[in-house]
Amino acid sequence: MLAAALQDGTAQRPCVFEVFTRHLPPGRRYGVVAGTGRLVEAIERFRYDETALDWLRTAGVVDEATLDWLARYRFAGDIDSYAEGDLFFPGSPVLTVSGSFGQAVLLETLVLSILNHDSAIASAASRMVSAAAGRPCLEMGSRRTHEESAVAAARAAYLAGFAASSNLAAGQRFGVPTTGTSAHSFTLVHDDERAAFAGQVAALGPGTTLLVDTFDVEQGIRTAVEVAGPQLGAVRLDSGDLAGLAVQARTLLDSLGAPNTRIVVTSDLDEYAIAALAVAPVDGYGVGTSVVTGSGAPTAGFVYKLVERDGVPVAKRSVGKPSRGGRKYAVRRHDAAGTMTAELALTGGPPTSRPDDRSLSRPLVRRGEPVADLPTLTESRDLHRAMIACLPARGRRLSRGEAVLETGYEEDA
Repeated sequence: MLAAALQDGTAQRPCVFEVFTRHLPPGRRYGVVAGTGRLVEAIERFRYDETALDWLRTAGVVDEATLDWLARYRFAGDIDSYAEGDLFFPGSPVLTVSGSFGQAVLLETLVLSILNHDSAIASAASRMVSAAAGRPCLEMGSRRTHEESAVAAARAAYLAGFAASSNLAAGQRFGVPTTGTSAHSFTLVHDDERAAFAGQVAALGPGTTLLVDTFDVEQGIRTAVEVAGPQLGAVRLDSGDLAGLAVQARTLLDSLGAPNTRIVVTSDLDEYAIAALAVAPVDGYGVGTSVVTGSGAPTAGFVYKLVERDGVPVAKRSVGKPSRGGRKYAVRRHDAAGTMTAELALTGGPPTSRPDDRSLSRPLVRRGEPVADLPTLTESRDLHRAMIACLPARGRRLSRGEAVLETGYEEDA
């Protein structure tokens, strides 16, 4: 496609591409924008080096003229986006790429692979945080996904409200707080459970988290308190009836003089399992497979569509998969209490300000360069918390339902 566009001259046409989703995953009420921070960094690095060009040449993928063009490729256009941590709904124009057709179309896979993955993770993580109702969620899914996806997933989960991650690379690259615990193998490699606990406490101090269900939970808790003392930081439960075991563990810890020792549970948790543990004396949740796979929705469903060419709106009209032409400017309306009431995509120019409107799109890249003072991950996390607070009450329900808002389209006067 690129080679043909370069040959017939359309690669130079000014174009606008738009990223949106036609629908949310079944039953979901909102989605979370995540990955724009990673995307900016990826676009800065997006180059075709000699190794890649040599392979393209040897494989006969494109002609020499296209290879020459790729060798000089640097995205020089503009990108506008919803803020990372904000919410999106069906039809929301989450990201807009403006530039020549050739330059902009080449970004499609990069843009969609990052935004679809990270937004799916953040959307699932946000629901889990809501279900936890203030108790910390810990991301522990690195062994359940691709090694690079694991790092991105940890970042996206933290953005959506998770307290920490077991992925140290996420801590190194993105500043995500890290945490960890021991595995059953650490207990089994020792001669007995007491020796394992003693070794862990000697190395990490009594504030560590001891895994107490390798053999017998009650005896494990007794041994843990005997070894670490009443200052034991936490015990972890990883199997069985977590709600029932948590009640037993809390009662036993209190009777042993360790009322401040926390109880952390793991074992195939998702938002529904977390919600089911709401009345149990659980102090934190370690979530693995479900969060790094989007809890049944591994993609946000974003598409990347051409909506404007040479200043003229263009649109796909395929049955079941139409798009709406023209560059759009998104605003969200709120009632007097600050609750979201409508999402609008305006055509015809930037929106006219109204007291209850919030403009959603922000500059991300200008003339190929990241804009100054992009939000930090912490700032995006804070924004997400604020946006969740603006949802109507039904938007935070875990039960299956329709999207809280549907995007409406208007022409701004």
